[in-house]
Amino acid sequence: MDVVLDKGATHDDGHSLPKVRILAVKTVAPVKETQPRLAQKVLLASNDHDTMQPRSIVGGCYQVVFYYNNDNGEESDWSFYGCIVESLCMALVDYPILAARLLERDTGLEIVSIDSGFRLLSAQCQWSLSQFLDLNERHNDNETELVYWKEIDETLPQFSPLCSVQVTKFECGGYSIGISCSLFLLTEVLAVDNFLKKWTEIYQEMLPQNGEIKKSIFIHPLVKDHEVLPSHVISRTFSRKRAESMIFKITSTTDVMIMSINQETWRELAMLCVKNLEQKHNIQMGSKFSFLVKKHSSSSSSGVITIESCSNNGGNNVKRLGLKYQISLATWNEFGLYNVAFCEANKPVHVSCWVASSVPEGHVMAMPHPRDNLSAVIIVTPPTPN
Repeated sequence: MDVVLDKGATHDDGHSLPKVRILAVKTVAPVKETQPRLAQKVLLASNDHDTMQPRSIVGGCYQVVFYYNNDNGEESDWSFYGCIVESLCMALVDYPILAARLLERDTGLEIVSIDSGFRLLSAQCQWSLSQFLDLNERHNDNETELVYWKEIDETLPQFSPLCSVQVTKFECGGYSIGISCSLFLLTEVLAVDNFLKKWTEIYQEMLPQNGEIKKSIFIHPLVKDHEVLPSHVISRTFSRKRAESMIFKITSTTDVMIMSINQETWRELAMLCVKNLEQKHNIQMGSKFSFLVKKHSSSSSSGVITIESCSNNGGNNVKRLGLKYQISLATWNEFGLYNVAFCEANKPVHVSCWVASSVPEGHVMAMPHPRDNLSAVIIVTPPTPN
């Protein structure tokens, strides 16, 4: 099955856009049932400024695209895709929350690991990898065609995958792997030394060893030009032009446990980071933006996510935080993204990542990240430019 995305348009400078063909769509679930089920409560907090619509509060996603040159140790065509599918199925056994769905309970929303799986797309780009990267230096909005995202359905959220993967083969060699995940699960995907490391290790074990090729149990389907996927199958959410996010590392300077701080303190830390972004880029977060906090909880097997709308009204008392927490800038690269190699000798030649959204409001995300002497990470994404 095959569909050609209409890329006949041109940029303002007259340069044509690359053509991307979606070849197949699959659902990839863990190879065995998850027991016991994991759950994360999602609390939509109310406050005096809470006038945002639910769609703008729970929407948005984190997207990352890895670009690779071909390597002699890697298979091609159906075997390549088959190994991607099988290794992902096996990796999800240890990280089933990534294959979860957002369910409506009597007590509110929950992310539950019901093994419904990733959305996986295989695609082809009718440009070479070098051509694409060259054009991307001038028009980086092209990258949105290499990563798939469908916003969570407002009325039937249980049918919406929270993560997706798009594998795109380039003409003349090279490929990209684009990963999207709901902002709910950002803290899971940022743990590169966990999920992504596990996935790539499993994939590497399936590569030819001593002349013996381990064939995947999954076969990539042959496609014909005249077979077209229904448009609703591959329809994606239009994401507004992304703005540059800023990442802040939070380190506790006292014995206070970052896991136990309250919502007010999280909010105050976030406002310090917002102020930093506004001063550095000379922009305003606007009167409303969504604020997401991931916290651990003894009453939930995987923690609690609190989402609220905030207003940067300057009324937060942040002075007292200066002696307890140290805030410093970070980059996406510090999370090990350039070490994500599906073949040991073939690390990414380029990595791009951003926060995408179908609404103009900004996002602020705070999450515990107890590793490498850190306590937490706060990511601030400004609103979409007009």
